[in-house]
Amino acid sequence: MKSAASHFSAAKSVALIPLLSLGLWVGASFAQSAPAAAHSSKEIQEDIARHRAMSAAHEAAAKCLESGRKEDVCVKELTAACKGLAVGKYCGMKHVH
Repeated sequence: MKSAASHFSAAKSVALIPLLSLGLWVGASFAQSAPAAAHSSKEIQEDIARHRAMSAAHEAAAKCLESGRKEDVCVKELTAACKGLAVGKYCGMKHVH
């Protein structure tokens, strides 16, 4: 016999299916209706440089954590390394084009 918790979890999962379907449909519709912007060679090279800089910052954060330093110290260093380059506390890509 299923427990109440597993029954609730299954019902919750089934309830999310229409929302996920709607999200996929909206996303696909937007992707088809929004024309892809062509980027210049210079813009592409700038994106490549940003990705590499972010990669280096994340690698340094990983090494910081591996060394046993506290997470808040490593996150603070990651945030400083990504200032002006990325967004958010965890150094997400900042698209400028």
